Amino acid sequence: MSKIAIIEKLEKEQLRKKTTNFNVGDSVRVHTRIIEGEKERVQIFTGTVIARKGSGISETFSVHRVAYGEGMERVFLLHSPRIAKIEVVKQGQVRRGKLYYLRGTSGKAAKVRGRHVMVKRGSEEEEETAEG
Repeated sequence: MSKIAIIEKLEKEQLRKKTTNFNVGDSVRVHTRIIEGEKERVQIFTGTVIARKGSGISETFSVHRVAYGEGMERVFLLHSPRIAKIEVVKQGQVRRGKLYYLRGTSGKAAKVRGRHVMVKRGSEEEEETAEG
């Protein structure tokens, strides 16, 4: 077995089985496990996904939020065992792959439009706006 095949096999074992389907522009709530001494707790980071990079085990996503008038950004590994879960709060409709322009904005300028989602209920189709 070659080195590349061994590395691919190890990476495949480390991949997360169930991943949440989210895109750039979505508002997400990331639950992160934090270990302090002998205690473990879950910390929640809520914000807008402004970028997704990479593929496979090294795939990352950046989440941006404005708290107390200060913009903060955090990069997470998608397949990290430290991430307990990722919740999609609101789906956003954007026309860019990376939303780095949100870094210097605040208030209404930092707002991302909601995506209209078609939901099937019974026999009729209804249009809903994804709002949080």
